[in-house]
Amino acid sequence: MPELEIRNLHVNAGDKVILRGVDLKVGSGEIHALMGPNGSGKSTLANVIMGHPNLEVTDGQVLFDGQDITEADTDERSRLGLFMAFQYPVAIPGVTVTKYLRTVLNAHRASRGEEPISLRDFRKVVTDAMALTKVPEEFSRRYLNDGFSGGEKKRMEILQLALQKPSLAILDETDSGLDIDALRTVSEGVNTVAAAQGASLGLLIITHYQRILHLIQPSHVHILYRGRIVKEGGPELVGVLEEKGYGWITEPIDAAEAAAVG
Repeated sequence: MPELEIRNLHVNAGDKVILRGVDLKVGSGEIHALMGPNGSGKSTLANVIMGHPNLEVTDGQVLFDGQDITEADTDERSRLGLFMAFQYPVAIPGVTVTKYLRTVLNAHRASRGEEPISLRDFRKVVTDAMALTKVPEEFSRRYLNDGFSGGEKKRMEILQLALQKPSLAILDETDSGLDIDALRTVSEGVNTVAAAQGASLGLLIITHYQRILHLIQPSHVHILYRGRIVKEGGPELVGVLEEKGYGWITEPIDAAEAAAVG
């Protein structure tokens, strides 16, 4: 059974229709890439999966491990094993990385009926996660994302991924704003976490560009355009897009829709 299944998903943001019937499955141990031009609805799909309150599902379902979570709150989805790394991580001045991470861990433990993690055990799991993702230990004493560079913020997202060990992780344009060195560092962190969790982790990588997909190899590639998945394939599709762009996919769709209106 796939970890995540999207069925005929239609979504509005206010009066604007964004998604127009998306079907998508992401299984355990799989790495899926969701690509498409600006304004196609990629980030909207990510936010709907996580239960953003400002988006309205007008039709369709979001299922996770066979459970319908279409109406579930964001915190419930997180406790079930869904994780999202944000395109623009928020800074929280006054809250240290250590305090934030311990709060998150204890919230997940409480949902499972477990006692709060001891300070000794917490130090060990954080140290291990930092070593795994190559995040400097001094980061733990800084305020969360406050004064962090773009690359540092994205590394913090991957540290949280390593620490929380979700069943499915959505990386929403994690490559946005990164130079090649920062992109390589972040990609290495994702690959390391994916290797450590193996078949227990599914990944959905949302991106405009091909460069991150040369560093994190997808098993499946999906092209979203005008709120629908219009093309699917394997990793070879990344190379075709790099050579041809999106026009060979989108232009026939535009022409067909124009003819239908005319």
